[in-house]
Amino acid sequence: MSERGIQVSIAQARAGAVIGARPLGIETVRSALAEVMDPELPMVSIVDLGMIGEIVVDRVTGAIEVELLPTFVGCPALAMIETAVASRLAELGPPVRVETTFRIPWTTDRITPSGLAALATAGIAAPAEPDAVHCPWCGSGRVVLDSSFGPTQCRSLHYCRDCRQPFEAMKPV
Repeated sequence: MSERGIQVSIAQARAGAVIGARPLGIETVRSALAEVMDPELPMVSIVDLGMIGEIVVDRVTGAIEVELLPTFVGCPALAMIETAVASRLAELGPPVRVETTFRIPWTTDRITPSGLAALATAGIAAPAEPDAVHCPWCGSGRVVLDSSFGPTQCRSLHYCRDCRQPFEAMKPV
């Protein structure tokens, strides 16, 4: 093999396009993303929050493109999430591009059942209209809205009249 051939082979290997190698599957990428936790809600992954839009894996180079759907405009954790996604996917080898987009709006309907369960375990109620919020601790519907403004833009503060526990609830979007 010529020097040029060796250089081309090295470049292809670095790009993840080794002859005979197969690009990663989308499920492999999604599994890696499921390990990226939301920095403001560390009990739930960005996959379970429904923050992942389209995933594309280039068949030739293996390059990975991921759409990230922010929960709110101006989310202060967005840069941290983008960095965490890029870092985790970089471990897979191929080049990575993370694009934040509002093309597909994020809604609380995108939260998976396991995401809702993880939130409830941490004392955060599922998204619901203010008159339909239930206490994550005891299940009671006898709750009052304490403040529309919680610790983050996506949560509000409530108080349960039955178990007398304060709790947060995801705001429905």
